[in-house]
Amino acid sequence: MTQTRMDTVAQPSGNRIALLRSRAQELFPGVAISVIVAMTAQFLAEHYATPAMLLALLLGIAVSFLGEEGKTVPGVAFSARALLRLGVALLGVRVSMTIMMGLGVELILLTIAGVVATIGFGMLVARFFGHQWRFALLTAGSVAICGASAAMAISAILPRDDRSEERLVFTVMGVTVLSTFAMIAYPILANYLAFNHLAAGVFIGGTIHDVAQVVGAGFSISEQTGDTATLVKLIRVSMLAPVVLVASLVIRARVSEQSEGQQPPLLPGFVVAFIILAVLSSFELIPVQLSALLSDTSRWLLLIAIAAVGMKSNLKQVLSVGGAAIALIIVETLFIAGFVLTGIKLLT
Repeated sequence: MTQTRMDTVAQPSGNRIALLRSRAQELFPGVAISVIVAMTAQFLAEHYATPAMLLALLLGIAVSFLGEEGKTVPGVAFSARALLRLGVALLGVRVSMTIMMGLGVELILLTIAGVVATIGFGMLVARFFGHQWRFALLTAGSVAICGASAAMAISAILPRDDRSEERLVFTVMGVTVLSTFAMIAYPILANYLAFNHLAAGVFIGGTIHDVAQVVGAGFSISEQTGDTATLVKLIRVSMLAPVVLVASLVIRARVSEQSEGQQPPLLPGFVVAFIILAVLSSFELIPVQLSALLSDTSRWLLLIAIAAVGMKSNLKQVLSVGGAAIALIIVETLFIAGFVLTGIKLLT
């Protein structure tokens, strides 16, 4: 009797292991090719001073046939969604409220206000560019918070349709290109406006989209400017969780009212993980070595995910988003720059 019961328990366990092995074999080719594309992008980025995210996206698009047919399709889809969410969750280790409080309440509030105002502005003006709220939230959120990483996080909670991947790819390309341009232009502008190290750091950290470009622009002026810019940027990164939470609640209510499709979760799991890691990091409960490892892991996961997103995209459809979409991202970028510049003038 006992042996029979043990066999009954062991059988489902064995089935689960077999299913997991089968699933891993199914996903491996697509995940492997996504990793290869990401590693290639990183290698080229280190040798040609080009953003790795942009290269991963473009290389992924170049081999987009791998995301459309064959054994690689399941793994590419897994990388574009599951690895993306895991990468966003691990971003939480970069947030440290204790360190950021060193900037002072006024500058922290200015940075937060810039994020909120930019998202509100994007949602308001998108209709004049012929776009609906989904694209407005995607572009404005990526411009306001942290570029490509924010775009991927927001995309993960938006209701999906046949243009979701194209909108995401277009947004990542747009904010990355604009961020690279800003990395060159904004230090020149800061010098022209005779900003001190603090003001220059707040301007660069509060306006440039991607973290890497913020670091590059800030330290190109001075070490103090680079440190300040990085801290301000971390405040914007910390806004990712509340923005995604509020957006999830609004989208959930919208889906409920329209009675269409399955309701999204009240709070996505990757946002919960982001918040937990941010709290642990803020209280310095994560060892420095582990924090650095998780941060690097997050960067690689996002790089792999964006390579997979590129492989799932059709370049002609991406470009068909049109000039109005380009204009919208540029206008949102100019808005946050003007908002932060105005705040700096009033506060310093």
